[in-house]
Amino acid sequence: MSFTEAQINRYARHILLEEVGGKGQEKLLDSRVLVVGAGGLGSPVLLYLAAAGVGTLGIVDDDVVDLSNLQRQIVHSTDAIGTPKVESAKKTLAGINPEVTVVPLQQRLGPDNALDLISDYDIIADGTDNFATRFLVNDACYFAGKILVSAAILRFDAQVYTFKPFEEDADGGHGPCYRCLFPEPPPEGQIPTCAEAGVLGALCGMAGSLQATEVLKELLGIGDSLSGALIVCEGLGTTFRKITIKRDPGCPLCGDDTTITDLSVHKE
Repeated sequence: MSFTEAQINRYARHILLEEVGGKGQEKLLDSRVLVVGAGGLGSPVLLYLAAAGVGTLGIVDDDVVDLSNLQRQIVHSTDAIGTPKVESAKKTLAGINPEVTVVPLQQRLGPDNALDLISDYDIIADGTDNFATRFLVNDACYFAGKILVSAAILRFDAQVYTFKPFEEDADGGHGPCYRCLFPEPPPEGQIPTCAEAGVLGALCGMAGSLQATEVLKELLGIGDSLSGALIVCEGLGTTFRKITIKRDPGCPLCGDDTTITDLSVHKE
């Protein structure tokens, strides 16, 4: 692929990186990423992936922009209130990088459409704010063999993870999935949502930026994958911890004696 002069100027700081270069930037331009949720986490993920030149960005979200979103969902603006988030995000991303193809999917990801929605993409970035969808995305990515880069935020704390449980390592084993950490969703109401407990808006930008970085690393095949580890940020203490996580042999999805063999568990 030969770059136009405008592309060379736009992506110059990437091309200068030995780990990226022209071949890496070409790889990004040919890549496809699906972002689930155009909210507090999805916003910075979308902005940075579009700026980086990821060729196709799919956005799944069935919600509309609300005034209360604007404290942290920076892909949306005040004049977008009342419009679908996927359309608002598409407009913003076109202003950042018109070369990127944005696919707005104004629908809720569910067990009946999850596999179809993720099948056309290389990597899935999950920025949802509820456990039901988070577990569904994890399970669908496992069955489809898709890399999942996920993040979670609440109040002043954030977590970022990458899951590739379908890939064998040198010893013939594989890394963990989300269910290796949390076998099943917590009882409803046990953990408050951001709408109930609040969240520092800037923290969403930090966690989403880390999430976008891990997506780009996976697309480029550079650096150390976050698979098998968990980044925990405690915002008030300004501390970061990287915790090793291992595959759980008893995991109901990817363990030795699986009990989840399709997405029907999410229809119950």
